[in-house]
Amino acid sequence: MTLHRTATALAALLTTAAVPALAQTEIQLWHAMGGTLGEKVEEIANGFNESQDEFTVVPTYKGNYTENMTAAIAAFRAGEQPHVVQVFEVGTATMMAAKGAVRPVQGMMEGANIEWDADAYLPAVKSYYTTPEGDMLSLPFNSSTPVMWYNKDLLESAGVTEVPGTWDEMFAAAEKLQANGHDCAFSFGWQSWVMLENYLAWHDQPVGSKENGFAGFDTEFQFAESGDLTSLLQRIADSQEDGTFKYGGRRGDSLPLFVSGECAMWMNSSAYYSGIKEQAEFAFGQAMLPVNTEARDAAQNSIIGGATLWVLEGHDEADYQGVAEFFNYVSLPEVQADWHQATGYVPITTAAYELSQEQGFYESNPGTDTAIKQLSLNEPTANSKGVRFGNFVQVRDVINEELEALWAGDKTAAEALKAAQERGNQLLRDFEASNG
Repeated sequence: MTLHRTATALAALLTTAAVPALAQTEIQLWHAMGGTLGEKVEEIANGFNESQDEFTVVPTYKGNYTENMTAAIAAFRAGEQPHVVQVFEVGTATMMAAKGAVRPVQGMMEGANIEWDADAYLPAVKSYYTTPEGDMLSLPFNSSTPVMWYNKDLLESAGVTEVPGTWDEMFAAAEKLQANGHDCAFSFGWQSWVMLENYLAWHDQPVGSKENGFAGFDTEFQFAESGDLTSLLQRIADSQEDGTFKYGGRRGDSLPLFVSGECAMWMNSSAYYSGIKEQAEFAFGQAMLPVNTEARDAAQNSIIGGATLWVLEGHDEADYQGVAEFFNYVSLPEVQADWHQATGYVPITTAAYELSQEQGFYESNPGTDTAIKQLSLNEPTANSKGVRFGNFVQVRDVINEELEALWAGDKTAAEALKAAQERGNQLLRDFEASNG
């Protein structure tokens, strides 16, 4: 009897051992987050992977935004695309035009076996990535807006008692700084986004026609017609003579000018919070962007930057349940609040913002809600809900080139903006022709 039982148990054990454990379905996520931000992406993926046992999200860093998007497009053409790709905001029109390549998030989430509410997302964040009917095209992930970072120690020592709120006050602060022996008052990065796209939204002026491209691809740029933008950029360029403004390069290349203490103020993304906190050896803060009173007395609202997660077609239908569950996890208040507080990106849901308030984050870290306040300052207008132009990655390169000619003294502001507009319009026509 004992021998029979032992044999039966052994047979059962061998039978069990012969059946392989069910493999988890891999969900490939290609992203553009390097350094500490990449570590946070890994942390979020690991959190999701540990929360269930059916799917495994595999995040892969593919370079900067442009490199990541280019890699995903090439992979799709080769039939080797990831499930999810992170695309920066100026790639939205390109992704929308990629018919057959993209699975809209709204339909995927509503078709999955989960509870999901599209209204849970902050309107200022969600509206940039929706159809005219209000359906979400992609999932907001790392959303930011430019703010003004300032060196409290430098401003106080120069007798600047209030953070400049207008451009006239910016130049007045520069005079006080220089009288105190400090040359560079300010710099900025991502100059097309900060000093053109957001400047115009902040002052309720169009970047282009057709509601900044939201109402159709047959749009034209109009930014060169802004007299106050032209005169401000010329004033900034001229101020290089006494060291007031210093250009430090594209993207975030100028960050060292601020964290080293060389420039007292720096306009760039709220998402530099973790980097500045880690590197700056002085008291710093963040405030709203300055207003040009030549244009208007008060600001409208800023627009977002950063990126969203787009879902690509071409995978087994069962895989998209996993993508939907991951997106639901990413949207959890606890996950979003942690991401927001660690990075400076804005939380994508109202619940995450409220949780950060309840946790006392803004009280213990004053100014860290500046980006949210800027985005929500007023109900967005057709000029201030964002931009959606075709070939805008290339257009930004053109704007960068022309502004760099301005900073170098090779062109006036009027000449640089006119050239950027003419070259940009040709890129719009190229995009319209290829997506008509």
